[in-house]
Amino acid sequence: MTQQKVKTPRKIGPVVDWLMNNGALVGLVVLCVALFIATPHFLTVQNLLNVGIQAATVAILAFGMTFVIVTAGIDLSVGSVAAFAAMVSAYSFSELGLPGWLTVIVGLGIGLLAGLLSGLSIAYGKLPAFIATLAMMSIARGATLVLSQGSPIPSAPAVNWMGSTKAGVPVPILMMVLAGLVCWFILSRTVIGRSMYAIGGNEEAARLSGLPVKKILVVVYGLSGIFAGLAGLVMTGRLSSAQPQAAVGYELDAIAAVVIGGASLAGGSGKATGTLIGAILLAVIRNGLNLMNVSSFWQQIVIGCVIALAVGFDVIRNKTERA
Repeated sequence: MTQQKVKTPRKIGPVVDWLMNNGALVGLVVLCVALFIATPHFLTVQNLLNVGIQAATVAILAFGMTFVIVTAGIDLSVGSVAAFAAMVSAYSFSELGLPGWLTVIVGLGIGLLAGLLSGLSIAYGKLPAFIATLAMMSIARGATLVLSQGSPIPSAPAVNWMGSTKAGVPVPILMMVLAGLVCWFILSRTVIGRSMYAIGGNEEAARLSGLPVKKILVVVYGLSGIFAGLAGLVMTGRLSSAQPQAAVGYELDAIAAVVIGGASLAGGSGKATGTLIGAILLAVIRNGLNLMNVSSFWQQIVIGCVIALAVGFDVIRNKTERA
């Protein structure tokens, strides 16, 4: 009888392994050094604060998206849900006369409701996540336009505070950090967070092991909706009004930030710190290109190339781990 060779896992060095798992961080550092050399205006306190403010809305959306992608899902509605939550919050203040603090709860509640509806459609209605969230994207954007009649609506002072600066620190950055800590805690310190990774790794195995997969998926999309609502309020606070066309296309930036941060679209991986780095990397790219007076049209091309590289890097990493 001939002996069959057993395929052993390929060993890679610790340095290469670290680079494979922290590619976004390395890319961010290299990019910052390059921009520092290219323009003297990049590494100024004011500009770095501007980068943080620009990253805040996308990062908050992306933290919610991280839960979804970890479970091998997708949520195309977060940008429209953010706009709708902000518009309902502003409408409840300007037209209904609700107290400012209550309009914040209303905005978060609208985000939660939209997320739960998507989650129920996916978990119990058996709709593909792509279709369910695409439908919610259209519904939320249409409802935003109907409610506002296409015009901005002033927001409450409690919402405007989220876009202000206190003691020299922009509040949007503080909200981004808070949202990141919540995302990190849920993913790494709770049972439901570990269940998300299990579902993303193998949904059928998770179900057979006794996990309530359907209920967890509803919670996942509900969390995505809450984070979208918070992002909408932060964005509205910066403008002091809810805009009917706010956050158009932001869902793509949120997905990009999560993927650039090291999460796999196949599910089972992803972390809050990686998502934060991905969102900051996107903001740094846009900021650097603006400082160098690069056309916004070319900026879209550059961002697209970065996303393609990130996904390609994820494919190579997965093949290396399986080899």
